[in-house]
Amino acid sequence: MRSIIKTILKKSRHNGLARGFYRKIWMLCREIAGVDKKIIEQYLDQQQTKKLHLGCGDNIIDGWLNSDLLPKSNNVVHIDATKTYPFDDETFDYVFNEHMIEHVSYAQGQHMLKECFRVLKDGGKIRISTPNLSFLILLYQNEKTELQKEYIGWATETFIGSAPYCEDTFVINNFVRDWGHTFIYDEKILRFSLEKAGFKEITKFELNESEDEILRNLENERRLPEGFLSLESFTLEGIKKVVTTFR
Repeated sequence: MRSIIKTILKKSRHNGLARGFYRKIWMLCREIAGVDKKIIEQYLDQQQTKKLHLGCGDNIIDGWLNSDLLPKSNNVVHIDATKTYPFDDETFDYVFNEHMIEHVSYAQGQHMLKECFRVLKDGGKIRISTPNLSFLILLYQNEKTELQKEYIGWATETFIGSAPYCEDTFVINNFVRDWGHTFIYDEKILRFSLEKAGFKEITKFELNESEDEILRNLENERRLPEGFLSLESFTLEGIKKVVTTFR
């Protein structure tokens, strides 16, 4: 059945309505077969330190429960990050999310962070990497670094076939609309959102760097030319600390 639906999906790739319909059938088949339930149960039984990777895409990380809205593998769990997660409270020690929160609305992103807070244990940590609004603002300035110039040329040639020439205006307009981008964060707003969800000790880190060894070397810099993902992104970590009131 799975191979038949994959064949149909491939043939219907130019028909958005048909593709959406058959994806729903594929997800229903996964649910009936209990694919996600089996993956989750096996992971939680086998892993002492429990780590949830939301919106993994092609970046499958060993030792993590990798999840995505549309899993490309039966080793990846289907999770809609804007809905209630299929986990009990305080299940995980870590949650990691890279370049996903910008694909949902601000309200949905806030719900996502609250769900992350719920499923984390007391003392658990969240790490989020996402495009930086200030990167786009700096890209528009007259004085540009060589890396910014290279980025504008690459982005125009790779993604904006209608652009008459390489220019920051085309790249910025495309970035905020393409790939399903919905809300581009800056550091102050993501900090506020994490704090509103309940997280404490919000700390900024460079890509693939952290004071916690488990949170190092997670971002997939290989998916873009060297230096470009770092140019686009910023990363924040937060800790869940439950305050107990004694009477």
